[in-house]
Amino acid sequence: LGSKALAQSVADGAPLPGAQTTYPIGLELYAVRRELARDLPDTPKTVAGIGYQVVEFYAPYLAWTIPYAKEVRQQLDDLGIRCFSTHNSFAALTPGETMSKAIEINHILGSRYIILASAPQGTDGVEGWTRLSGQLADASKQLESQGLAAGYHNHSAEWQKLDNGQRIMDVIVLQLDVGTCVEAGADPVGWIKGNPGRIRSIHLKDWAPGSPEQEKGYRVLFREGISPWKGIIAAAESVGGIEFYLMEQEGSRFTEY
Repeated sequence: LGSKALAQSVADGAPLPGAQTTYPIGLELYAVRRELARDLPDTPKTVAGIGYQVVEFYAPYLAWTIPYAKEVRQQLDDLGIRCFSTHNSFAALTPGETMSKAIEINHILGSRYIILASAPQGTDGVEGWTRLSGQLADASKQLESQGLAAGYHNHSAEWQKLDNGQRIMDVIVLQLDVGTCVEAGADPVGWIKGNPGRIRSIHLKDWAPGSPEQEKGYRVLFREGISPWKGIIAAAESVGGIEFYLMEQEGSRFTEY
């Protein structure tokens, strides 16, 4: 779904409350991971041709050499698209060689945010999530001096309450994944309104009750699920702090392109 069609579909012909500008719509490249692995140079070209304005690379980008990263950036510039964020393993947000390389490549790409794609294995309970929050805070301080920021991509588990009554989502700065929020039974609109300014980007991934074999769950396309998209977009643009949107698809009845 191209960016113009998406913008029209979410707005449904009506202006959004508080919207004073337009917001870029991009694609999390995990959605086309097979094509990306098969032919990386052609993937941004195809994605740009569909109409997307932004791409988000995920963890394999850290295997690039610095010269290759510069080639990718040149291609993005030639296509007129941007990379504002990347998805990463925990090593990219832990002081050391991997974090240094992540900073360098994100600078080359023009990225603003180094996003932790998921919590490290073994993160559990109040102690584990408190520790991770502290580690992300430390990473944010280091990245700030480099003109970057850290972020966290949520999954269903982060909507559950810990033993102290807090939800993980209430303490971590994030990139909001709508589908996992809806699957967990949480209210994405209420959460955005209750946490103004906490969101910089949103994964526009839908969800519907049912099994993958029924083409339900995360296999539904945008607006085929039960997510309240008009309310989500309105809240994100009026109080959420949104800067850009990213489509994400974990599989569907169609090919990646």
